[in-house]
Amino acid sequence: MAGVLAIGAAALVLAACGDDDSGGDATTANAGASSGLVSVENVDGADVLADAGGRTLYSADVEKMRIRCTAACTSFWDPVKVSASEARSAAADLDLDLGSVKRPDGERQLTLEGLPLYTFTEEGPGQLKGDGFADDFNGTHFEWAAATAGGGSEPSGSEAPSDNSPY
Repeated sequence: MAGVLAIGAAALVLAACGDDDSGGDATTANAGASSGLVSVENVDGADVLADAGGRTLYSADVEKMRIRCTAACTSFWDPVKVSASEARSAAADLDLDLGSVKRPDGERQLTLEGLPLYTFTEEGPGQLKGDGFADDFNGTHFEWAAATAGGGSEPSGSEAPSDNSPY
C-alpha cells in the first residue's frame, strides 16, 4: 500500500510540474565528451552525464552502501544497465570514476563514484526535471541529483564504493 501511495504522490507532483511538448526549456549542447554509452551534455548551464539518448543521469546518496531503488522505484527511476567492460571503457573515454554494480535482480548497473545511475522516466533528452526531486519507496527517502561531469552528483563530499562494493 505504501508503494501505491508513493507512486500516487509522485504522479501528483509530476502533474503539478506541467508538461512541455517542446522538449523543455533546457538548451542541450554537446560538451564534446562521449563514450557512446555516456556523454557529457550541457543542460540548463550544468555539465551533466547523459545516456546515449541524451537523457540526464541521476543518483541518490541514500544508495552509498546498497541499492535501495527496486520494485516501484524503478518505474520512475530506470537503472542504467551496463556490462563491467562497457563501464571500464566509458570511464577511460571520459576520464571519470565510472564502474558497475550488481543489482538485486542480477543485472549490472552503471555507477559514478560508486553511486548507481538512473534516468528519470518522466523527462526526455536535454531536461533536468529530476534534479532535486525527492520521493519515498519501500520506507526509504530518496533525494535525486544530476550526475555531473565533475564527478558525483551535487557536491556530496564523501567517498562511495565502486566495482568492489559489497552490494
